[in-house]
Amino acid sequence: MIIRATLIGGVASLVAVATGTSAWRAGPHALGAPGITLAATSPETTPEPAAPAESSSPGEAPLPIPPVPPRIAEGEDYEKCLDMLATDPTGANTFADAWEATGGGDGALHCHALARVELGDPATGAAMLDRLAQSSHAAAAARSIVFSQAGQAWMMAGEPDRAYASATLALTLSPADPDLLINRSIAAAGLERYEAAVDDLNHALELDPKRIDAVIFRATALRHLGKLDQAEEDIDHACTLDPENPDALLERGIIRQRRGDLDGAREDWEKAAELAPDSATGDLAQQNLALLDAGPSRQ
Repeated sequence: MIIRATLIGGVASLVAVATGTSAWRAGPHALGAPGITLAATSPETTPEPAAPAESSSPGEAPLPIPPVPPRIAEGEDYEKCLDMLATDPTGANTFADAWEATGGGDGALHCHALARVELGDPATGAAMLDRLAQSSHAAAAARSIVFSQAGQAWMMAGEPDRAYASATLALTLSPADPDLLINRSIAAAGLERYEAAVDDLNHALELDPKRIDAVIFRATALRHLGKLDQAEEDIDHACTLDPENPDALLERGIIRQRRGDLDGAREDWEKAAELAPDSATGDLAQQNLALLDAGPSRQ
C-alpha cells in the first residue's frame, strides 16, 4: 500500500501514487539537521566550503489519498469529497463538515481531516486523523493508513515526537509494510534518532530490497551517524540502481564533499539541479553549488 507523495517539488495536492524513489517532498535530506552548518575540517590541502544545504523539515509534502482499497470508508460522497481535495480543498472542507454533521461517519471525518491539512492546518488534521484511526471499526490495514497519514501530518506540523507515535501505531496494525517503516524512519530522524531510523530502514529493505528511496534515506542517516564508509556504500548502490536519481546524486554530492572530493560533489550537484530544476532537490543542489563557489570564506 503506497501512502506517500511521489515527486520532490511536485505541486501541492492530495494524490494517489505509485512507488517512487522520493518519498517526501523534502527528500531524504530531511534526515539532516536544519539549516546550513559548517563542514568538518577537511584535509589540509583541500579546504572545504560550508557544509551542504539540507532540508529543514519534510513538512512541505502533501498527504496522499489511499489509492486502492482498503480505505477507511466507501461510497459516492466519500469519493466526491476526496476528489475535491486537490482542486478545491475549501470546498472539500465545507462539504465534509456538513456531511459530518449529518452522520457522514468515518468517510466525512477522513476527508475533513485531509482538507484541514491541505488548507495549511496540519496539526488539526493530524489530531483528527489519529482520533479517526483509534475510533474506527474499519479493517486494520485501513486504520494503519490513517495512522500513517497522521504521522506525516505531524511531521508537517513540526511535531516529530507525535509523528513517531502515530507511525508506531500504524506499524502495530501492519508490521510488515515497508512504507510504514520508511515513514517512521523519517520521524525518528526528525528526533535525531538516527540509529532507530537505520533499524527501520534495514527492516524495510529486508521486506523490499528494491526500495531505492530506503537506500537513500539510510545513506543519509548513516552519514549523520558519522559512518561515512557505510553511507558511501549505500549511496553508490543507489546511484548504480538509478544513475539519474536526483535525490541520490544530491546525497552523494554531500558525502563526496565530506570526503574532500569537491569536483565530484560539484558534478553530482550540477546533475541533480539539471534533472530536477523546479524542485526542492534542485534548489538544494543549487544552494550547495553556490556554497562551493563561495569557497572557504563561507566556513
